[in-house]
Amino acid sequence: MQKPIELRPPEDPRNGPVLLRQQLLAAGYNDNAIARMKRGGVIRPLRGGAYVAAEVWERLDEVGRYGLRCRAVLGQAKAPVVLSHVSALPEYDAPTWGFDLVDVHVTRTDGIRGRRARGVQQHVGTLRPADLVRVNGVPAVTPARAALDTVMLGCSEASLVVMNDLTHRGLASEAELREQYVEMQTWPGMSAAEVLLRLVDPRIESVGESRTFWALYQQRLPRPVSQYEVKDSAGRVIARLDFAWPELGVWLEFDGREKYEKHRRPGESVADAVVREKNREDLVRRVTGWRCIRITWADLADPRRLAAIIHRVLFPAA
Repeated sequence: MQKPIELRPPEDPRNGPVLLRQQLLAAGYNDNAIARMKRGGVIRPLRGGAYVAAEVWERLDEVGRYGLRCRAVLGQAKAPVVLSHVSALPEYDAPTWGFDLVDVHVTRTDGIRGRRARGVQQHVGTLRPADLVRVNGVPAVTPARAALDTVMLGCSEASLVVMNDLTHRGLASEAELREQYVEMQTWPGMSAAEVLLRLVDPRIESVGESRTFWALYQQRLPRPVSQYEVKDSAGRVIARLDFAWPELGVWLEFDGREKYEKHRRPGESVADAVVREKNREDLVRRVTGWRCIRITWADLADPRRLAAIIHRVLFPAA
């Protein structure tokens, strides 16, 4: 087993704690008392026989609540299992975009064929000691194994989002992903992984950028340079561009809401951040003479239309 990973402080609400029925009974509560706490809004159910304090529940988003449900499945499991596939992602703070968060996915460590119960899908597959780790105190597969596991769930775009995120944050390397693929390449559903490993790019910083990169690939547009650095005449970096085609004199920025909220400077409003981004674009245009394409989440909903727009900018003579 790998060295334990701690990515969040103990008091983080995503750690729970999860309250299991048998623990509450052992502490002196009976089923009537548990029912009263539920009716009174003191606890909230995660799944049958598992609860969390209401104050913790209210502090969590959909992914955080799903993560606690995954922890509840671990606590109630009768067989030796670890979190895997999409269910390992919340512990790594990895994006779950594009994945169904209805079922909890675990993999058995005893090699016995798994089964599917209500809300839980048990998987069976070879688990090496190197594939296992305790993350934030719970057993799970490693980041690289989790990323390759997600490929078997059938959404290549979402798996690329995960791979880019994990490599960008240093939780998995490209070499580790390739090594994991060698171990799993004959497994059902793994045919897409080889393509994804050619596309993975640790420079890509967000879900929106990963989805943009995937759309460019799917629509057979030229592969851009990610996080391209623009320098002034003195060699100083004045901007980093989401994507650029230097030989064509074009760059592309993905304008998600996160860009203007997450990267605001101290005391800066969203409007201030928008103005600063506009000034940055003007500076890049003056220095390079390039043309800028800006896209949003709405553009990603229609990749063919988006590709046509980008193609006209890349190849105006055509």
